[in-house]
Amino acid sequence: MPQIAQIAEIYASQLFWLAIFFGLSIFIVGYGMLPKIMKTVEDRDAKIAADLAEAKAAQEGADNLEDGYRAKLDESRAEAHKLTSEAKAQAAKKTEASLKRAESSIDKKLAEAAEELAAARAAALKELETVATEATQDMVAKVSGLKVTKTDAKAAVSKELKHA
Repeated sequence: MPQIAQIAEIYASQLFWLAIFFGLSIFIVGYGMLPKIMKTVEDRDAKIAADLAEAKAAQEGADNLEDGYRAKLDESRAEAHKLTSEAKAQAAKKTEASLKRAESSIDKKLAEAAEELAAARAAALKELETVATEATQDMVAKVSGLKVTKTDAKAAVSKELKHA
């Protein structure tokens, strides 16, 4: 068979060219492309690591800022609470002093009113006694026709007012 006899001659040349192209492919890929790919991968890994470090630093900075903010907020709340308490205490003192002044003024006015009332009551009783004395004199004169002196009528009215 002539095809089999030619295999050795054709096969050897095909292996030769296979070796040449394989070697050339390894040389081009291995020495030309692979270092560029590896450099790109290393650059990418370095960039990712740098970005992660930057993000971690930014996170720590943000945490520190937040802690500072919270501390200042707590201080501000404490100061506001202190000022509110002081204002309430001052308002309570002012209110208490104002109430004491008002109470003393009211007590003074009540005492004056009680004195005026007592004086008015005494005047009313005296007036009532005078009117009752005159009415008694008039009634006794109309009913019995007798004339009673003002002193006797006043004594009788005073006696009845004391017992009533």
